[in-house]
Amino acid sequence: MKNCKRKKPYWEMNKEELAAATAEFDKECLDETFPEPPPEAKAQLERAMRKRGRPRNGNGAKAISVTVESGLLERSDRAAHRLGISRSALIANGLRSVLQSIGDKE
Repeated sequence: MKNCKRKKPYWEMNKEELAAATAEFDKECLDETFPEPPPEAKAQLERAMRKRGRPRNGNGAKAISVTVESGLLERSDRAAHRLGISRSALIANGLRSVLQSIGDKE
């Protein structure tokens, strides 16, 4: 194990010791002294900076509360699972189908 000399806490330093200990922070543009990050790190940062949430479709989405008979809801959940879509997508597709059948245009 390295023999590390324990530093004196900042609040116990005199003016000269404190200036020497914090001299590295007096430089401007410290970010220019860092090396270029590897491509993997850049990609990870880009993924982290993306806006989270659902992608916007059409004019966006609005959450609503709808009461549905429990048996119908179970059937619709099974159908959505079989089709590989969400319950919300199944309901939206059903609404589009009904609106199209009555001649309502977008």
